[in-house]
Amino acid sequence: MSDSVKSDSPVRVLVAKPGLDGHDRGAKVVARGLRDAGFEVIYTGLHQTPEMVVAAALQEDVDIIGLSILSGAHLPLVKAVQDRLKHEKLEKPLFVGGIIPPDDAKTLMSQGVAAVFGPGSSIQEIAERIHKIVGPR
Repeated sequence: MSDSVKSDSPVRVLVAKPGLDGHDRGAKVVARGLRDAGFEVIYTGLHQTPEMVVAAALQEDVDIIGLSILSGAHLPLVKAVQDRLKHEKLEKPLFVGGIIPPDDAKTLMSQGVAAVFGPGSSIQEIAERIHKIVGPR
């Protein structure tokens, strides 16, 4: 594939809801907003296991994975997804959204999460950060 063709293709974003959290309004708003901003978005739906998230990322050949977590289990869920990505030898950046305490956000970032978005983050802010993370295509 030539560089000019690749650069015209939209950034592919997987938005996933890992764990038992049943609140998906924020994830759906982000998914729709990113789609409207020109991204190709794959939304996995509720109650995804880390294995399901990584399998979807592989199948859909995404550029970045977004995890929406409101259950309070963000630290173990992110670690489980990261472990599964390593197991599959899949190097994809992760961003996380939800109600995440500042100390936990710092921990996630120190563990390799590319960005953490809390309540009030704008779609524009999220889109711009994703473009920075993914880089030129």
